[in-house]
Formats: sequence, C-alpha cells, structure tokens
Amino acid sequence: MNAVIRQAYGWDDASDLIAFLAVARERNFTRAAAKLGMTQSALSQIVRGLEERLGVRLLNRTTRSVTPTQAGERLFLSVGPKFTEMDAELAALGELREKPAGTIRITAGEHAASAILFPALGRLLPNYPDIKVEVIIDYGLTNIVAQQVDAGIRPGELVAKEMIAVRVSPDLRMAVVGSPSYFADRKRPKTPQDLTHHNCLNLRLPTHGGSLYAWEFEKNGRELNVRVDGQLVFNSAGLLLDGALKGLGLAYLTEGHVQPYLSEGRLVRVLADWCPPFSGYHLYYPSRRQPSPAFSLLVDALRYRSK
Repeated sequence: MNAVIRQAYGWDDASDLIAFLAVARERNFTRAAAKLGMTQSALSQIVRGLEERLGVRLLNRTTRSVTPTQAGERLFLSVGPKFTEMDAELAALGELREKPAGTIRITAGEHAASAILFPALGRLLPNYPDIKVEVIIDYGLTNIVAQQVDAGIRPGELVAKEMIAVRVSPDLRMAVVGSPSYFADRKRPKTPQDLTHHNCLNLRLPTHGGSLYAWEFEKNGRELNVRVDGQLVFNSAGLLLDGALKGLGLAYLTEGHVQPYLSEGRLVRVLADWCPPFSGYHLYYPSRRQPSPAFSLLVDALRYRSK
C-alpha cells in the first residue's frame, strides 16, 4: 500500500492495517516485509499488536503458509478496497506534477502480457521514466479490488458488467495444435469428440476450485465444452505450448500464441472449423476508480485501434 496514506493520516491503526493487508495479500511475511521496507520480525510484531487490540486472530500461521482467518478475510475484503480508493485519490493528485508518475499493478495471462501489454509498455515507458508497472501473470478471474490490483486484461466475455472495459486487441480464436511428430502415428481429430482418443495437455485454472479448463468449441450454432484427458497438466500456457512443440500431446491455445509455429511447420492445427472468433482482450478496471494521469496514459497506449 502506498506510504503516502500513512503520511496523510498519521494513524497508528492505519499503519497497522496497511501491514496486515500486505501480509494477507502476499500470504507471506517475508514478501510483505520486503514490499513495506521493514524486517519480517517487525512486521510480525505489528500484526500481533493489531490482533491483540482487536481481540481476534486475523492470520493462521504455519511454517509453510500464512492465510487469513475468517475474521481476517472479512477485514481484508472490507477494508482493503477502502485503502485502494484512498490510494487512488491521492495518486490522482499527480495531475499537479509536470510528469505523470506512480506504480500501476496489472494482471494478465502470459499471451496477453507478451502480445498486448509489453508492446504498449515499450512505447509508453521510455517517455515517462517516473511511471512504474508491476505485471502479475494470472489465469484466474482476479478480484482486482480485493487484491489491490489497478486493472486486468482478460477476454471481453469474462469481464464483469460493473467494470469499465476497454478493448485492447482484435477478436481472438482458439486453436488445437500438435507437433508433426505427435501426428506421425495418430489420426487427426475431425470432431471434438475424437479428442477422447488423444493425449491432451490440460490447463488447471486457479478459479473454480482449481478445476481443469474445458476446451470450448462451436460449429453451426452447436456449442460443445469438452473435458479432455491426458498425461500432463500445467498451470501455464507457456508450458502447454512447449509441451505441444515437444510432441507430448495436443494443446488448446489462442491462435496468436501458436501462429509463428504453424507458419514454420513446427505445429499442425486441427479442428479449425470448430473454433470461431470470440471477443478479444479487454482491459478492465472498477468504474469508481479515479484514474491517475499515469493510468490514463497506459489505457490510451493499450486501446485497440482497428486499421
């Protein structure tokens, strides 16, 4: 949490809440202490002092993990967004500066980060050295308010209606791909049902209890969600691609992710007629957020402009 809040209010309780929110967000005292610029022992004492004053335990501590208790989760979800709003309002005062400045935290999947976010940052950041961006790679439907994140990038159909959404890419298509070596002794699937006879590389999502991602298909108005099976499960699209390139199975990835390898002949695409276009990537952020000059510049740099 921005140190300017402590300077603006000077409350011991506010500083202690900031310390607790950092630990609850990071789920780790060491990482939280590093972000707050203090020692782990000092941070632990602050949180324990807050728990003693409130008369309730806020964190469950083990040698391996730190997780909020029921009371801690309630405090995190109720107080965290309020501090985020104060932080945003104070950051908006940067309009009085000659140059936009501040740190922007944004969540995105690997492909969206490399294909959409990084090129925009490459155009923006050299001209604004006081702007810093923290990129969090995440495939879940991140609650950006609760997690103290400024914005996220996801396909438009996954963005909640109460969020402001800005298109940052053209429409997307998915692609089922495998290497030539994989298909050397296997028949290529002609329908999604044929995937039951193939070794498919699965992606485990952090949302919905960590379930495996169902492959989505559509043709002539008929929609199919197929829960494929295989020997390997990953939590990274980059590893899915690597596994497909090495002939370990079929992967289900965005068309843009695999296009260079299709052009080179290192991957073969199947079931293309079952993969229609869908809503492209969108940047999303809370409607009540007061955009800082730095954030407004990033939104403009990311905004998709059709040619």
